[in-house]
Amino acid sequence: MLAMEQIDFFPLVELSGDARERGQQYGRQARDRIRRSISLYGGGASADANAVRRLATSFLPRIERFDPLYLEEMRGISEGADVELADVALVNARTEILRMSKPAPKIVAPDPDPDGCTGAVLMPEVTAHGRLLHGQNWDWRKECAETGVVLRIRRDDGPDILTFTEAGGLARSGMNSAGIAVTGNYLSCDRDYTQEGVPLSLVRRKLLETEHLALALRTVYCTPKSASNNLMVSHAGGFALNIECAPDESFLVHPLQGMLVHANHFQSPVALAKLKDTGINTTPDSLYRDVRVRQLLEREGGRLTLDSLRNAFFDDFQVPWSVCRPPRLTVENNLSATVAMVLMDPARGHLEIAPLPALNSRFATYSIEMDQSAQRAFAATEAG
Repeated sequence: MLAMEQIDFFPLVELSGDARERGQQYGRQARDRIRRSISLYGGGASADANAVRRLATSFLPRIERFDPLYLEEMRGISEGADVELADVALVNARTEILRMSKPAPKIVAPDPDPDGCTGAVLMPEVTAHGRLLHGQNWDWRKECAETGVVLRIRRDDGPDILTFTEAGGLARSGMNSAGIAVTGNYLSCDRDYTQEGVPLSLVRRKLLETEHLALALRTVYCTPKSASNNLMVSHAGGFALNIECAPDESFLVHPLQGMLVHANHFQSPVALAKLKDTGINTTPDSLYRDVRVRQLLEREGGRLTLDSLRNAFFDDFQVPWSVCRPPRLTVENNLSATVAMVLMDPARGHLEIAPLPALNSRFATYSIEMDQSAQRAFAATEAG
């Protein structure tokens, strides 16, 4: 085991008001971390700075077409943090921009610096207390341990939101007060970057703004994207679905024996019959990470808790190519790690996060007050 380190928790940023006001509050409260996010993606050895800035600017109309309020919120962030609007767009579309800023032949090549993850949802029938549990390890650049934030967004026009994200981003993983939760996993296929689409982070934000599960699933399933992505969507009332998204088509993976477990390769037989998975070249460990997590959870025999999920995500089999990844170099010499372990109990509005869990076993706890509709939905599953 690696020696544990004292590492700072991700700060909680409280937001309220209209979109512009929320953005301004965000920018002021997280200014230093937002600037670190921008610096991380704004150029250097892996991307041409001018190309990155041009691409980020070109995403502004696309963002506005998807939801004008998102662009308004980004304007507020740029004002509060005193940074360029295009730089805020860069953080929110960094998955797409980092690939598209490379020379054209490299866009369809395997990604040398993939955004990994191992995620899981435990259905009520296999948990000790009959509540759905949802979590993931997020694997990306180690520097993001110093750029991550947790947003608690109080809204007048929909459910409140609790989300972990990179500073300057509108959402990543998290839950809302209606009981809907989401985590995401990187995927790659031969259809990537063959069409224009909505930045993946904004698809997650739209999902978390949604009161009704049906409309949240529609957002994931039907929104056009530029890149592949896997989204695990759950509801406190006892529902979970895994949606493997190619840019122009979505594929479903349902819970098996009370669990959903996913890493960074396509699992749907329908997807594998129709497209080529190009991610295994750079994330070969994906082929056993999901298997390891499922095996560790199954050993506990159907009385699973948040600690069960925690222990499975700490798995160090085949370290450093493990479920819990310590800092290691990628093929492009970026320092990659499991940046955060995220654990959610949506029925309680409960979120725990450990930064750099391979080096740190300490968790911070964040919470959100659940709406009455979400409380009723969970109560109905208990009564049943």
